[in-house]
Amino acid sequence: MRFSPLQKHILIVCLIAKGKVPRAPFHKFYEGKETHPKDLVDTVTKTLERLIDKGLLTGIGVRTPKKWYIKEVRLTPLGRRVSKKLQGEQQKLPYNYAP
Repeated sequence: MRFSPLQKHILIVCLIAKGKVPRAPFHKFYEGKETHPKDLVDTVTKTLERLIDKGLLTGIGVRTPKKWYIKEVRLTPLGRRVSKKLQGEQQKLPYNYAP
């Protein structure tokens, strides 16, 4: 499976936390980058929903007739295996190369 940098960040944070993880640590991925707060929340929500659909996370939150409000997430056994594998991969550094 291919994962975006945000998805990798979420899986590794969940692995380190060992249990239920609230949404706040996932927003730190965008720390120092200029993004609109609404875009940040929408991006994290979509990413969490996609990881839940893949069966890597379990979402805990409130269900309304139209929408899920995810408050916490937890790794599934498959997600635990995948995130351990991701920790072993070499990470890309954010080089700013300007010739």
